[in-house]
Amino acid sequence: MKFTSLILTSFKNYNSAQFNFNQRIVGICGHNGKGKTNLIDALHYLSFTKSYFSKTEIGNIQFNGEGFRLQGKIENNLHTHDITSIYRLPASKEFFLDEAPYNKFSHHVGKFPCVMVAPDDIEIITGAGELRRKFLDMLISQADPDYLQQLITYNKVLSQRNSFLKQENSKNYFDHDLLEVFDEQLIPPAEMIHTARKKFSIELFSLINQFYKTISGDEEVIQIEYSSMLNQNKFSELLIASRQKDKQLQRTNVGIHRDDLIFYLGHSLFKNVASQGQRKTLLFASKLAEFEILKKIKGFAPVLLLDDVFEKLDERRMGNLLNYVCKENDGQVFITDTHEERLRLSLADYCHEMQIINLDEKKVSLLSHN
Repeated sequence: MKFTSLILTSFKNYNSAQFNFNQRIVGICGHNGKGKTNLIDALHYLSFTKSYFSKTEIGNIQFNGEGFRLQGKIENNLHTHDITSIYRLPASKEFFLDEAPYNKFSHHVGKFPCVMVAPDDIEIITGAGELRRKFLDMLISQADPDYLQQLITYNKVLSQRNSFLKQENSKNYFDHDLLEVFDEQLIPPAEMIHTARKKFSIELFSLINQFYKTISGDEEVIQIEYSSMLNQNKFSELLIASRQKDKQLQRTNVGIHRDDLIFYLGHSLFKNVASQGQRKTLLFASKLAEFEILKKIKGFAPVLLLDDVFEKLDERRMGNLLNYVCKENDGQVFITDTHEERLRLSLADYCHEMQIINLDEKKVSLLSHN
């Protein structure tokens, strides 16, 4: 699977731009603010129907714009597909595959999988559990369409249950029957999601350890735990036991929305004792494990989007990473960097042909190395 072209109109800092991608390895260089990250975010958008960085669609619109349009071509299994997204203010969004509109944007997720690695992703390792759940959900949602639908259902009912708890707190009478209805609606998707997370975690954890050793070049072993209240207890029993607490705090305190991935280095929490290099290595190992699982399930390699990675690893670890993504992997790779010369020299050691897009000079180069 590979992107062959991309047209951006009023998307972030792009007024109007078109790019053609002629090689498997595509380097994108330019000074900060030239649109390197926005370019690969547009590719992510066409894969996921949303930005990797902007939480709202308004954040994707060029300043003073009234909307945006993205159009890309993807080759997959000898077929070429057109993907188009159009957003108009105040809140009109359309998404098309080969000119056919989607009724539900979630039905597009997983058809053209991609894996993004961005600078702030280090928070997956060091930040709150919500980010690690999101990482796990993005993997499974691309692999299993039913999982994404169950996740949407769970989050919708969870929001309704929390709103109900807040509203009932101000009343003299608490409607326990309605609370039971919410619980009955919450249990089936929660159990399905928990089962899928446990299943995927087994292979994911094994691959993370393998890639961690490959990138770091040593035999350090990372211990990983899938932490969930549902591991030892039935969700129905947890909900009943937590009702009084839920009423007092006006929110749902148990469920798969509290799940987490816990990383250990030896017997200590990884984020508490690991160096910056170890943290970055674990991030890349986690993303490459996601990549490998999707490749195995889909039967083809996802598109890999690497944003500003040269600042994140030392030379030895970067070499190990590039050896895998450029030589051992056969999927399309987009890599951004501020320095064209560094990008050229780094990639030259690991691929014979590459395409370099220089946004400063608005120039495209095709390079071959023997």
